[in-house]
Amino acid sequence: MFRHTWVNQMNKLAVTIPEAVQISGIGRTVLYSIFKSGGLKPRKSGKRTLVLVDELEAYLKSLPVGTSHD
Repeated sequence: MFRHTWVNQMNKLAVTIPEAVQISGIGRTVLYSIFKSGGLKPRKSGKRTLVLVDELEAYLKSLPVGTSHD
């Protein structure tokens, strides 16, 4: 069911903050810190804050690759 939800979100152009948190794995507080630092630019539609899915994906892909610790 989670995969189905994630795929549906990826068909959207933009997602709400709770949706961005769910599909990215980034916490809400960290997401707002990323907005503040300019790593992502939130969009406003009335009172709703939206994140463009392609920008969220690009941000995640730009993060450094982790190393495994055996």
